[in-house]
Parts: sequence; C-alpha cells; structure tokens
Amino acid sequence: MTVVETDRIEMADESDELTLDKLFERMERMPVPEGYKVEIVEGTVYMSPQRQKHWLIIADLYDQLRTRYPRTRTASDVRIDFPGHLNGFASDIAAMAEGAEPGADDRWHPRDVEFVGEVISKSTAANDYGPKKAVYAAADVPVYLIVDPYTGKCHVHTLPKDGEYRVETTLDFGMDIDLTDTPAGLKLTTGEFPRD
Repeated sequence: MTVVETDRIEMADESDELTLDKLFERMERMPVPEGYKVEIVEGTVYMSPQRQKHWLIIADLYDQLRTRYPRTRTASDVRIDFPGHLNGFASDIAAMAEGAEPGADDRWHPRDVEFVGEVISKSTAANDYGPKKAVYAAADVPVYLIVDPYTGKCHVHTLPKDGEYRVETTLDFGMDIDLTDTPAGLKLTTGEFPRD
C-alpha cells in the first residue's frame, strides 16, 4: 500500500508541473482580445496588441522573405518552443531552413529557424531586446532582426556563439539590411517601414 500511495503522490506532482502545453491550453480557454498576440517568455504570459504600422512592417518583411523562402517555410505569430525555462515564442516573422518541416506536434523546431524578425511593441520591447535575444542566440538562430518603429532603427544580430550574438549592426530605416553572407542569403529593404 505504501508503494501505491507514493506512486499516487509522484503522479500528482508530475501532473501539477507547469509546462508550455499546459500554459497555452489555459490561454486558449481564456478570452484573449481580437488582434492580440500571446506568447510565453521565461514562464510569463504576455499579450500585446498588433497595431496597423506593426502589421505593415511584418507584411513587408514577409513579402521580401518570400523571394527566398516558400510560404511553407515561413511563420508569423506561430508558437515555437525555444530552449530555456518555458519559452513559447510567437515571433512576428520567422523563416526556416531548406528541408525543414514541422514536427508531429505541428510545431517548428528551433534548430530549423534561420531568421527571426520582431517588431517592437512598447509593452514588450524589453523582451525583444533582452530575454528573447538571449534565447535566440542560445538556440543558434543565425539572424535575429529587431525593427523599432519608435526609433526608426533596425538592429541586426548575427553570428550566435556560446549563447550570445557576436555581431550587432544598427541601421536607420531606409538603409538596406545585407544578409547575403548569412543563411538567410538576401537583402532586405526598409524604406517603406512606417515610423511611430
């Protein structure tokens, strides 16, 4: 009997463990307002509204990425579980390596991500510049682009090594982002990015 009771206690402890799947299941049952993006960064749930200017930048990036990446290898606001404690990101735009396919759970694996772009929202900017940047570097995402419509600048992070990006380039809106020497292998224009 003691063994059975111990097993029950262990099973209860295991089922109470907080996981990304459990957090997202809870979020799916909650009334998330229309037009809000939900993601989990280091175990904290964030909801941020998507504004029209924000969307225009994402759409522009998507159109440009499509010159190199087929639709089936891009994602926007789609959950990808990254390394670290409870990191279920819904990146604004992501592009995957050739030959990559979602897993049985219909989610991309971080090792397949070649490019991530995040457009800053005031309420979650600290995540994009801080923990998300560190997590993308730890996952060896070759290119992490932060687009900041409040400052009119793009921050391009490349060459991840040992959990950090070795190169950061800051460009003003209107300047081209040359990613030809990265796995993304293309140039992005920023001249039509709107400012806030």
